[in-house]
Amino acid sequence: MAIKPPPPPWEVLQQVGEMVGNPGLRDEVDKGVRTLAQGALTRLDVVSREEFDVQAEILKRTRERVVALEAELEKLTAELETLAKEN
Repeated sequence: MAIKPPPPPWEVLQQVGEMVGNPGLRDEVDKGVRTLAQGALTRLDVVSREEFDVQAEILKRTRERVVALEAELEKLTAELETLAKEN
C-alpha cells in the first residue's frame, strides 16, 4: 500500500482558513502556521534563492575554467610527447 504524500503547504493553509471561517481568527491561525513553517525552515539547512543563484554561477565559471585547463593540459602534454620523441 503506497503512502500518500502530504499536501503542499499552501493547500494546508487554504484548508485551515476554510475550516476557521472567522476572518480575525483566520489571520491569527495564518500567522501561527507561518511562524511554525518559518521556524521549521530555519532549522533546516537551506539557502536563499539568491545565494543559490550566486553559487550556481560560481560553479558554472569554475567548470568552464576546468574545461579550459584540461584542454591546455592536453595541448602541453602533446607538445611534451612530441619533444620527447624528437630527442
